[in-house]
Amino acid sequence: MKRFGSLFIAAVLGSVCTVASFQWLNNDETAATKLEYLSGVPTAKVAYSVDENGKAYPLDFTAAAEMVMPAVVYIQSTQDMDNTRELQSTDPLREFFGPRAQKGPSRSSGSGVIINGSGYIVTNNHVVQDADMVEITLMDNRTFKAKVVGTDPDTDLAVVKIDESGLPFLSFVDSDNAKVGEWVLAVGNPYNLNSTVTAGIISAKGRNINILHRNSGEGSTAIESFIQTDAAINPGNSGGALVALNGGLLGINTAIASPTGSYSGYGFAVPSNIVSKIVDDLINYGAVQRGWLGVTIGSVNSELAKANDLQVNEGAYISGFADKSSAKEAGIKEGDVVIQIDETPIKSNTALIEYIGRHRPGDKVNMLVNRKGKELTIPVVLKSRDGKTGLIKPEEIDAVSALGIELEEIDGKLLRKLDLDHGVRVKELRKGKVGRYTEMRDGFIITRVNDIPVNSVKEFEKIIKTKKKGDLVTFSGTYEDFPREFNYAFRM
Repeated sequence: MKRFGSLFIAAVLGSVCTVASFQWLNNDETAATKLEYLSGVPTAKVAYSVDENGKAYPLDFTAAAEMVMPAVVYIQSTQDMDNTRELQSTDPLREFFGPRAQKGPSRSSGSGVIINGSGYIVTNNHVVQDADMVEITLMDNRTFKAKVVGTDPDTDLAVVKIDESGLPFLSFVDSDNAKVGEWVLAVGNPYNLNSTVTAGIISAKGRNINILHRNSGEGSTAIESFIQTDAAINPGNSGGALVALNGGLLGINTAIASPTGSYSGYGFAVPSNIVSKIVDDLINYGAVQRGWLGVTIGSVNSELAKANDLQVNEGAYISGFADKSSAKEAGIKEGDVVIQIDETPIKSNTALIEYIGRHRPGDKVNMLVNRKGKELTIPVVLKSRDGKTGLIKPEEIDAVSALGIELEEIDGKLLRKLDLDHGVRVKELRKGKVGRYTEMRDGFIITRVNDIPVNSVKEFEKIIKTKKKGDLVTFSGTYEDFPREFNYAFRM
């Protein structure tokens, strides 16, 4: 036991981390919210303490916990599940499957972090998504109604605001400087147990756990580059703080890897460098300003390197391009391996996605690629998915994603079999308005939207993008195995 204690102290004495923090300034809501980067802020060596006689004492997390807890809030969101029921036509499938819609309001809870003294709070998108009411409870038990400032499903982040000033808040630290093995605290409200603090270490960085399914596949703008920690994270911790021992915000706790739905040793947080960029966009522009390369990429490994005769063993391999690709226009080619962007080494596709995700349309990045053994530096001007370099307006955000459905075209043979001359099919229902407010099932063939015929997925998207929040939307159509007309209605 004595030997174990010596080893533990030796290991702890060997750990040092350096962070650079930035702080929210300018609380005047008439002006743009700014982020100021500070340098040279040291992290206290709090992993151990030594008395005047040189005796080492166990870890002490009390100072960091006392600093952080007042800035972490409890969030309860309510969705009125009855707000569209009166709009729905009778669904004959109930005879076979029974009703699927919930009765009464649906409530969910989570955590949030105050990041500005004037009431701005960051949390997870899934905590407040489609909420009709959001209520914030501070550590001192004061409660406030909150307004949702903006959400970003691609990173599962959201910003809400309460009308209060002089609030305690956390400053961000540079998550790039966080080290594997560094001690961290997770603070949140698991199982409605308010102000819970757990401790652990950073187990890994840049993790992609494929949890943001909505935009998976080619052309995705989802960003997964999580900080992995073994600090205990449970349901209710979502949106809470992952902090360094100096009290700086390292990330927003988002997910767990578990066969049971409870903590099993692995938790994941969105890094602060991504969080700060998303938050800044939502507050100052009303929409996320995401730069886009327009590439299909994979991480280089030994198998890929051998199959493609690559001269490098790590990096992001370019295997294809999307329409209006910034990278292709700049001169990037299929088979190139991105090994560095600006001054940042790129060792995987996740690293590339994270770095580009911190930039806006119009930003210029210098990409160092290895092309058949030769290194080339290629400047790329990032664009939006629409091929533009200007800022994206909130009304231009794709409304289709909020529906939570993946559509596919239907071949003419099936249309003729069903005696239809147009329509698109719901390939998969995901989390969103359609699944929440209707009893639609996978395989539904949409023939009309608000009595407008739908001939293709592109036509469907064009119609939906004209709808505003609160507008009534009706999907009319049929099922291949149950050929009669169904109508599903909800409000945007």
